[in-house]
Amino acid sequence: MTGDVRRTAAAVGEVEVLTRGELELTGRVLPASNLTFHGKVALRGVTVRCVYKPVRGERPLWDFPDGTLAAREVAAHLVSEALGWSVVPPTVLRDGPAGPGMVQLWREPDPAQSPVDIVPLGAVRPGYRHVLDAVDGDDRPVSLVHEDTPALRRMAVLDVVINNADRKGGHVLAMRGGHRHGVDHGVCFHTEDKLRTVLWGWADEPVHPDDVADLATLAETLGDPGSALSVRLDELLAPAEVKATLQRCRELLAELRMPVPEGRWPAIPWPAF
Repeated sequence: MTGDVRRTAAAVGEVEVLTRGELELTGRVLPASNLTFHGKVALRGVTVRCVYKPVRGERPLWDFPDGTLAAREVAAHLVSEALGWSVVPPTVLRDGPAGPGMVQLWREPDPAQSPVDIVPLGAVRPGYRHVLDAVDGDDRPVSLVHEDTPALRRMAVLDVVINNADRKGGHVLAMRGGHRHGVDHGVCFHTEDKLRTVLWGWADEPVHPDDVADLATLAETLGDPGSALSVRLDELLAPAEVKATLQRCRELLAELRMPVPEGRWPAIPWPAF
């Protein structure tokens, strides 16, 4: 999307375009664990690219209720916006050619940037954090690393709050200018601890002071059952899941320390990318 088109879309309202525009499919996104389409949405002369995931294309999971992944993607966007971090691109629930589903604004990453990477064992570049050591498919010793930037740190904090069970390296989009978008949030908000992420570089470190105020605002908003965020999350998630989100936020504020893997659940998604 060109800068001029993006500014025009912002003037109309990206969420309005996604919600009310005419949705046209242009292809499949492969590989993807659930049915995923690439498309475009047009409204009043503005056209934006998007990702469309119909509910009926969701594969059943043993630990998440059927038909709920699209709603969880929207909930992740709402929490991201409530924090003021814009980690998750604009995301809505709406009808489409394959039925109701999630429609998300397409964000084109910069292929020259690698916010999450696999490097030769111990070859951690300046500005990156070490996550773990392993061997690759050819039995070569390697290290999993990710960049040490405020944008990626905020994504890691968001994942703790929404209990992201699938933060793969490929779910991190590096944008020109330094911003980082996170996508694929269908397996979030479970009431049990299921945090699986490649962003463990801040494990057991203090929550950054720049993030504390935003977390406190989120906790206050979630604690108000009449707030617009609480009302909308009640429509998208089970009551126990909304309550657990508030509890995770409050615990993070009370401890002011990033969590560490507990060993009761795989800490890294498979595959990691």
